[in-house]
Amino acid sequence: MLCALASVGVLAGCAQGVVAPTDPAAVGEVRKGILNGYLTRADHVDSLALLPPPPAEGTPAFAADVAAYQALGQERPTPRGAQAVSDAQLRFPQAANSFTCALGVPIDAQRTPNILMLMRRTLADAGGATYNAKEHYQRTRPFVHFKAPSCTPDDEPHLAKDGSYPSGHSALGWAWGLVLTEVAPERRDALAQRGYQFGQSRAICGVHWQSDVDAGRVVGAAAVARLNADPVFLAQLDAARKEYQRLRDTGVSATGCSSTP
Repeated sequence: MLCALASVGVLAGCAQGVVAPTDPAAVGEVRKGILNGYLTRADHVDSLALLPPPPAEGTPAFAADVAAYQALGQERPTPRGAQAVSDAQLRFPQAANSFTCALGVPIDAQRTPNILMLMRRTLADAGGATYNAKEHYQRTRPFVHFKAPSCTPDDEPHLAKDGSYPSGHSALGWAWGLVLTEVAPERRDALAQRGYQFGQSRAICGVHWQSDVDAGRVVGAAAVARLNADPVFLAQLDAARKEYQRLRDTGVSATGCSSTP
C-alpha cells in the first residue's frame, strides 16, 4: 500500500521496501517549521569528539579570527553583504531558493518534492550535529565580543545566547552543497561554491568567527557521510536524481539567477 502511494507523489523511494516520504506531515517536526531528520540524535556525528577546541584569546589563531572579522565586515554594504543577509534565512522555501541557481532547476514541493525533502530533513541532521560542541564551548559570537551590530539585528537576542562554535549555518550550507552534488554531479562546482559561500555569509554578517565557519564545514561533511549509510536518505536521494534529470530532459531551468555567489 505504501509503495502504491508513490505513484501519486505522496511517497518515493520504495525500492527494496524502503519508504522516503515527500509529505511533511508524514515526517513530523522537531519544532515548528523544522522537519525531523533522517537520523536520531543518538546517530548524529559528535562534533565535540570530532573538533578541536575553538581558538583561545591571545593566540595567533584568535588573532586570525579578529583579522577575518575586520576584513569580511567590509563586504556588508555591498551586494555580497545583501546575499549574506539572505543566507541567514533557514525557513523554507527561502532556504531552498538559496541553492536553486546553483542546482540549475527549481526546488519546490510541486516539481521537485524529493530534492526539497532532502534539504529540509538534512537541516536537522547537519545543524543538529553541531550542538554537542556548541553547548560545551559556548563560544562568544563576534558581534557580542566587539559590542557591534551584525547584519541580522533581529536574530541577535537569540544568537547572543547560542554558542558560536561551530557554525550551524556553515554545516548546513556545506552539507546541502554536498548532497545536491550527489543529485547533480555535473553541477558540482556551482554547488560547492554556493555551499562554501553560504557559510562565509555568517562571517560577513559578524555572527560567527571564521574558525566557527571552517569547523562547521567539517561537521557538515561528516554528517553527509553518515547520511549516506541511511537507507531512507539513499532512497530519497535516488528519487531526487530522477526528479532532477526529468526537469533537465524537459528543458526546465532555474530563473532569475545572477552571478552573486
